[in-house]
Amino acid sequence: MNKIRNIKGTKDLLPDTTFIWQELEEKIHHFNQQFGYKEIRTPAFEESDLFKRSVGSETDIVNKEMYSWIDQGGNNLTLKPELTAPVTRAYIQHELGKSNPINKLYYIDALFRRERPQKGRQRQFHQFGVEVFGSKFPEQDAEIIIMAFTFLQSLGLDDISLEINTIGSKSIRGAYITILQDLLNKYRQDFSAIDKQRLDKNPLRLFDSKDLKCREIVNETAPTIYDYISKEDRLHFDNVCSILNDSGIQYTHNQKLVRGLDYYTRTTFEIKSSSLGSQDALCGGGRYDELVEQLGGTSTPAVGFAAGIERIIMTLENQIQRSHKSIDIFMILISSDALSPGMNLANNIRNKCNLSVITETLRRSMRSQMREANRLNANYSIIIGEDEIKSNTAIIKNMQNGEQINMDMDKIINYFIKG
Repeated sequence: MNKIRNIKGTKDLLPDTTFIWQELEEKIHHFNQQFGYKEIRTPAFEESDLFKRSVGSETDIVNKEMYSWIDQGGNNLTLKPELTAPVTRAYIQHELGKSNPINKLYYIDALFRRERPQKGRQRQFHQFGVEVFGSKFPEQDAEIIIMAFTFLQSLGLDDISLEINTIGSKSIRGAYITILQDLLNKYRQDFSAIDKQRLDKNPLRLFDSKDLKCREIVNETAPTIYDYISKEDRLHFDNVCSILNDSGIQYTHNQKLVRGLDYYTRTTFEIKSSSLGSQDALCGGGRYDELVEQLGGTSTPAVGFAAGIERIIMTLENQIQRSHKSIDIFMILISSDALSPGMNLANNIRNKCNLSVITETLRRSMRSQMREANRLNANYSIIIGEDEIKSNTAIIKNMQNGEQINMDMDKIINYFIKG
C-alpha cells in the first residue's frame, strides 16, 4: 500500500524544528506587548468576496492563488491568503472603534496561496503582523516601521535593508494611471497576456510584474507616482522619514515601491534580507485608509505590516543551534516496582516545583536510560530501583558534574523547590 504524503507546498514541522518556532512566537508576543498591541485571531476561512473587494479582483492572489470552494449551503468560501482583510472585517463586525479611538492589534497565523512552491514560498505559510485602526498621522506609520525593523534586528539579523515610499492618496491616482497607460501602451506588444490585462485595469501592478522584460520597460520608461503626489501626501511622507531619521533607522527611498494590493494608500515599505536570494522580502506593509469604509465600516484610517515567519527562520538558520532545550529531570526506573512510585514522584515534582520531568516507559536497561537522559540534555536524573524501593529513597544525580546523592523520597520535593 502506498504511503500517504503531505500535500505539495506544505511542510511538516518536526520536533527538532518546532522549538525554534516556539521561541520566535514567544518573542513576537513579548515584543508586541511591549508596544501595547493586543493579539487578534480570525477564522481560517472567510467569504471569498472579502478578498475580492479588498485585495483586488484583478490580482494574482484572487485570480490564480486562492483556495476557494462552495460549501453545502451554497456559500463561496476561501482559505485566507492574507490577513489585513480578515482583521479589518473583524474590526468592523465587532465595532472595535466604538470602544476605543485607536485599536493596535497583532497576529500570528497560517495562510494559504496556490503558488509554485519554491524556497521561501510555500502554499501553506505563516505570518505575523500588526494592524492599527484609528490614527491618520505619520507618527503611526513610523511606529510600525520602527517596530518591524527593530524586531528583526533584535533577532540578530544584520543583513536587512528597509525601503520606503509613498503612493499618495487615491484622489491623485487617476491622473497618474492615465499618463502611465498612455506611455506604456507603446510597448504593449512586449507584454505578456497577464501584464496586458494589468496595463488596462491597474498599471501600478506592472511595477510588481514577474516578467523581466516588462519590469525593464517600466523601470526605464515609466515616471514614478511620487512625482504626482499632493503636497499633503508629501508632507505626510516627509514627517514619517523625519521620525525614522531621529530614531536612527536607516532606509532607502525607493520611488518605484508600490506594493501589489489594491488597498494601499500613502506610505508603503518593505524590509529585505540579502541572504534570501530572489525571494528576499521578509516584511512589507503600509497605510490603507480607505479599506474599512470599502468593506462597509465607518471611514477609518489604518496602517499595518506582515512578516513571513518561514523566511525569518531561513535567515536565522546559521545562527540557531539545532538542539533541543534541556529538560530538568529524567526519571530512571529500573524495576517494575519502581514504576508506580516513580511516576507519582514525577507528577508531584511537575505540579509543585514547576519543572519538566520525563519518565521512562520502555523498561530499558539502566545504561540505556542514562544514555537517553544525556541525549535529552537532562540537568538531573532520579534513579529508582529495587534497593531504593526497599529503603524508600532515590538517587539524585547531577548530570552536569556527575555528583549524586541518596535522599529520602519525602525530601525530594523540598530539595528541588529550594533549587
